[in-house]
Amino acid sequence: MAYVRVEQRNAHLAGAVRLVSVQGREGPVSRATLTAISNTRRGTGDNRDEEATAIAWTVWGKQAERAAEYLTRGSHVNVVGRVQNDSYDKDGQTVYAMTFTAEEIDYLDTRREGHALRVREARAGQESSAMPQGTSTAAHSEEEEPIPF
Repeated sequence: MAYVRVEQRNAHLAGAVRLVSVQGREGPVSRATLTAISNTRRGTGDNRDEEATAIAWTVWGKQAERAAEYLTRGSHVNVVGRVQNDSYDKDGQTVYAMTFTAEEIDYLDTRREGHALRVREARAGQESSAMPQGTSTAAHSEEEEPIPF
């Protein structure tokens, strides 16, 4: 079977990396899913168009575990992998989809930037669970810069 190579450069993560353990032929295997968004700009001046492309990647094994440990929403990455046509049966209908499997992930943030993003995500999670219903986190975190997407 032939695969098509896909490269997504200078992308940022749209959300947290989701890590699960699945049963493989030789025991449990780690599988992570992450969504990376990259922007393409065309034109100049007033005729400039911007297009965002989001790709849901699947990562396997130790690489999946490292991605879950070091990446978080807003992390910058380069992802290289393959795309494959897939099909499955849903309610008697054949559904066609494309699956993207990451083979290489380049972490573009420095250790310091990555740590700051993880701390910011942890604080946001703690603040939202500690605040009363209907309270906004934006009013309580003035010193933090919002992630621009």
